[in-house]
Amino acid sequence: MSLSGALNSAVSALSSQSSALAMISDNISNSSTYGYKTTTASFESMLTGSSSSAYSSGGVSVSSVSNISTAGLLVASTTSSNMAISGSGFFVVTDGANSNQTFYSRNGEFTTDSDGYLVNGDYYLQGWKTDAEGNIVGSSTQSSLTAIDTNSVATIASATTKMSLQANLPSNAATNDTFTSEVELYDSLGTAATSTVTWTKTGDNAWTASFSDPTAADGTTQLGTVSSSDITITFNTDGTLASTSPSPATLSIGAWTTGAADSTITLDMGTIGSSSGLTQLSSTADTLAVSLTQDQDGVSYGSLTGVEIGDNGTVYANYDNGEQRAIYKVAVATFNNADGLTAMSGGVYAASSESGGSTLHIAGTGGAGDVLGSKLEASTTDTNQEFSNMMSAQQAYSAAAQVMSTVNKMYDTLISAVR
Repeated sequence: MSLSGALNSAVSALSSQSSALAMISDNISNSSTYGYKTTTASFESMLTGSSSSAYSSGGVSVSSVSNISTAGLLVASTTSSNMAISGSGFFVVTDGANSNQTFYSRNGEFTTDSDGYLVNGDYYLQGWKTDAEGNIVGSSTQSSLTAIDTNSVATIASATTKMSLQANLPSNAATNDTFTSEVELYDSLGTAATSTVTWTKTGDNAWTASFSDPTAADGTTQLGTVSSSDITITFNTDGTLASTSPSPATLSIGAWTTGAADSTITLDMGTIGSSSGLTQLSSTADTLAVSLTQDQDGVSYGSLTGVEIGDNGTVYANYDNGEQRAIYKVAVATFNNADGLTAMSGGVYAASSESGGSTLHIAGTGGAGDVLGSKLEASTTDTNQEFSNMMSAQQAYSAAAQVMSTVNKMYDTLISAVR
């Protein structure tokens, strides 16, 4: 009985060490795989009943331990759409652009495919749509997740809807004196236009501002027609803005020859009682003039040149007109027991009963890690440690094989004695 027990123990050792070597082989082969998490062998003894007069061997069994929650080192990437999570959490991916089958990954080696989606192999990165300032449109829930599609924002153009003006209207100008300035604006098709502002002093601390019909860059081709009335402006005795009429001041433009929609532009001429916009102070210049500074929210037509990842997992679109707009936020999923996830091919994981369901977060909130652009998470494989484990497995395997050889010889001796 003891010889057969020894043989069974040796066989279990061969089987267990073979499994351990397979895990080591996987770890070494994936030492350059971004986001890869090692699997280690956990050995457990198997004992049967024994007494002081007899010993019955049991052997050994092995199980795999997934080290999914162990973070790898972050390394720099020259691809602007690559990303890594610093801290807890996983990227949310699906196996199709419109698929509801959700998986999770730490491999942020995402690139734009021919259809404009951010993908890693066969998996599509999920995120929430945002406005131009990076605020999520709608809710940050599972149902609002969508595949990140850069083709949906392949071009950009927007009309001017807001314009702020900063200038000093000289208080020492004579009544009925006029001054001109130019402002740039855009129609809804992204066509640039220029309008001339005529400032007319109508009395003490009183002015009007009138806008000319917008023209093209040549200064002569009319592109639209101003339909709003002149703006009346008054100042306090300390030169700060007292009022505008209408309030807020607006500029309305219609009949665009470009085919664009009518424009209504809100003019910010400053805060009442402050010098944040228009002021009326004395000028010491030999020739009085109005030097105007403007800021407006319109954008000329531009084509997408690429995407990059910013703070909190915000995906930005870059355009050839120099504009950059936020378009999506990358979702980060966390689990109560990340090590309980089920590993799948392609470096992704599926939720299981051991891992529990996922909780979605904006990066850097609710315990989720930060998403860093132009970074990748290296494999957690330590090749030095794996080579050490491999030699240990080899020695244990050879020793178990020697036990089998010894048991074989002892059986031969027993059989010879019987004969």
